[in-house]
Amino acid sequence: MDTNKMREEFETSPKFRGMDFTRSSTHPDYYQSAYANGAWDGWKASREAVVVELPSEDTCRTSTSKEEAVQEAYNHALGECRTAIEAQGLKVAP
Repeated sequence: MDTNKMREEFETSPKFRGMDFTRSSTHPDYYQSAYANGAWDGWKASREAVVVELPSEDTCRTSTSKEEAVQEAYNHALGECRTAIEAQGLKVAP
C-alpha cells in the first residue's frame, strides 16, 4: 500500500476541506492538529481494512498447449488486476 498516495488522497478529500494539515516539525509523519491526526488514523484504518481477493491462478489449469496459453493469459490478467488495485492503495489477498 502506497502511504504517500493514500496521504495525498486524504489531504485533498473534500470531507476534510479546511483542516490544518501542517506537519509536526519534530515528527513529520504526524500533523500538528490532533483532529488531523485522528482523521488520518481513521482514513488509514478504512483503507487497510479493504482487501480484494482475486481468483486463484490454478482456477483453470489444463494440460494442452492451447489451454496453457489461455492459462498464461489468465495469470497475466490477474497480475494486471493486482497492480491496478494496489495502485489505488488497496490490499490484494495472496
